Amino acid sequence: MTKIAFVFPGQGAQKIGMGQDVAAEYPEAKKIYDAADDRLGFSITDVITEGPIELLTKSENAQPALVSTSVAILRALETYGVKADYVAGHSLGEYSALVAGGFLEASDAIYLVRKRGELMEAAVPNGAGAMAAVLGVDRETLKKVTEEVTAEGDAVQLANLNCPGQIVISGTTAGVEKAGEKAKESGAKRVLPLAVSGPFHSSLMEPAALAFRDILAEVKISDGQIPVVNNVDAKETTDKSEISDKLIKQIYSPVLWEDIVEELIKNGVDTFVEIGSGKVLAGLIKKINRDVTVLSAGDVESVKSVAATLKGE
Repeated sequence: MTKIAFVFPGQGAQKIGMGQDVAAEYPEAKKIYDAADDRLGFSITDVITEGPIELLTKSENAQPALVSTSVAILRALETYGVKADYVAGHSLGEYSALVAGGFLEASDAIYLVRKRGELMEAAVPNGAGAMAAVLGVDRETLKKVTEEVTAEGDAVQLANLNCPGQIVISGTTAGVEKAGEKAKESGAKRVLPLAVSGPFHSSLMEPAALAFRDILAEVKISDGQIPVVNNVDAKETTDKSEISDKLIKQIYSPVLWEDIVEELIKNGVDTFVEIGSGKVLAGLIKKINRDVTVLSAGDVESVKSVAATLKGE
């Protein structure tokens, strides 16, 4: 019996025009963009369609744009009657997963991530924080490196545990630079600085997390109909009482993506469907376990193809 997980990408997957062919063909998808524009009080759809990319990439725009797009594509896929056994998302993608699992209304999730993006953007002065991908080193070695650098006075920590040999670090600009150098000395093959506007998933984001608590209290969270495997501890839940705390911690805690995928496979998932812009997660999942089936739904053709595959047509 096939077990399916719907998974949703995070920040960095944004591109001009994403999801718009799906919205043009599926009224259910267009409704999501219309609801997003209404809830935000401006047209995030225009930002997606017209750009420029610099405007779309700002956290406060990228986050609602990506969640709107993932949920719009999800709604198109659901018209074929396909269902997931589990849901999960990478960082920001967890909000799309919570909509798919029935924990959050789409317009509430889009509102939350707009506010989340604003708070994350404002938490650290521009240029004071950074992130970098470290390739070819294990998490224990890199954790030791970041702890040494932090102890010396420049905060840096593991931010995204993406797949074996690919870990993102985040913190002060100096901390990330020093940890990158030490990581190379400890055997890392490459250190790639990321084009991001802040040190996401690091302790520097704690002020944003604190302020976000009040925003979360404005929306209704329900018990889930489909279990979500969350970023903070890679455990499944349908319990609404756990969600707020996990979403607050998620802002300054590592994204345990490799652990999430392993947990889903342990729970019997053999088919992953990435829903949204790009195919970043599909690549990571294949690096974690090449034996699973990975499908991507990001435009009209791939939505139809994924639906046909899942229905065995």
